[in-house]
Amino acid sequence: MRLVVVGNGMAGSRLVSEVRARDPRMRITVFGAEECRPYNRVLLSNVLAGSARPEQVRLVEPSWYERHGVTAVFGSPVAHIDRDTGHVVTEDGRREPYDLLVLATGSDAIVPPIPGVARAIPFRTLGDCERIIAAAGRSARAVVIGGGLLGIEAARGLAGRGLPVTLLHLAEHLMERQLDLEAGQVLGETLAGLGVRIRTGVNAEAVTGEGVRLAGGELVEGDLVVLACGVRPVTGPAAAAGLEVRRGVVVDDELRTDDPSIFAIGECAEHDGTVYGLVAPAWEQAEVAADVITGGKSLYRGSRLVTRLKASSVELAAMGETQLTEDQAEVVRFTHRAKGTYRKLVIRDDRLVGAIVLGESDAVGTLTQLFDRGGPVPGDRAGLLFPGLSTAPVADSPVLMPDAAKVCHCNNVTKGQIRACWEAGARDVAAVAAATRATTGCGTCRDAVEGIVGWLCEQEGVTA
Repeated sequence: MRLVVVGNGMAGSRLVSEVRARDPRMRITVFGAEECRPYNRVLLSNVLAGSARPEQVRLVEPSWYERHGVTAVFGSPVAHIDRDTGHVVTEDGRREPYDLLVLATGSDAIVPPIPGVARAIPFRTLGDCERIIAAAGRSARAVVIGGGLLGIEAARGLAGRGLPVTLLHLAEHLMERQLDLEAGQVLGETLAGLGVRIRTGVNAEAVTGEGVRLAGGELVEGDLVVLACGVRPVTGPAAAAGLEVRRGVVVDDELRTDDPSIFAIGECAEHDGTVYGLVAPAWEQAEVAADVITGGKSLYRGSRLVTRLKASSVELAAMGETQLTEDQAEVVRFTHRAKGTYRKLVIRDDRLVGAIVLGESDAVGTLTQLFDRGGPVPGDRAGLLFPGLSTAPVADSPVLMPDAAKVCHCNNVTKGQIRACWEAGARDVAAVAAATRATTGCGTCRDAVEGIVGWLCEQEGVTA
């Protein structure tokens, strides 16, 4: 069986490792458009901020492919899929036969068609990140276009390097897809306190040598301009091959396209009308596709999204239907703008269907578990927002957390899996991470994993 994987980013590289873990003999070839080994795109903001080096965000060691019998071709984008002969053809003319093909082509950064945009640098790849860092070293001020997740992370990273930054956003508040108006405003105020000037409701009309010109003629000065205007799924090869494409490459519950020998996963795939742009769904899809490819019976039923902002000194988690109002659901809300705190629960039919937690809080773990499990919400709503006020133990304490509770969302790791690893001899976070990959995605679950490992050691009288 010859498996070819097109795309060696976070989805493609995970698919390759999952297949190899299940089948040590399958012939695997993976093509990556980038020249370098795969890396954790979620952690690029840490590289930009200077808190991590590029080598620290790599997903595999240089020797991994040889040791596991995988042929990896870097810097060689696939240009054509020949379904009649079962081959892929790269831009440099290489033809590779396949029995099964997985498309993990990801997304490209959206570059707005405005004059002078070539002067700006998109924030999407490790190469982009390195270009931004180099430009920041010779710049006096920066402008970031786009107030979504990536734009905020880019702006905060540059401000952390001591560069004055202005963040421009077309919508009336930041992260409008994940946050309601007040949460977006509180987030903007928090960023302003960290050195990022926020301009919402503005339209970038051109990039000039002096900065960004807005509609109406105002110039926002900056000798470094960074683009974070969203992404677009890479579907060209699939469409040219005659596969069904809407926003993404259309797949079924086995992640197969309308050609049963071709799968699609990650940001290029559209499942049940949804294209996911986060790492956790991509890795869930990789596991399901790997299981199907190696003869299993797994099905993908969609993902429940939890968005975490990775920016220094900014704590934010958002999940589910955050935009619902009081006439559509029960809404519980607390705001303390001077402290940069905003917390909101959206409850319908006694189930948590959405939540926003902005500012440092120990409520995130409990809320995430309630959202994931879809279980009934406790009557003490205030105790959910402020676990320290409740007389009952919090639901995400190791004592009460059920084994089925998901601890690491990026890698779909439960408390039960962590317990099993501990019982098999994993006595610290590093050992658990090596066995389960927990903490290796966005890293925000590290405290929870550490707490579970510590609790298990304490229960058994074992020294961690």
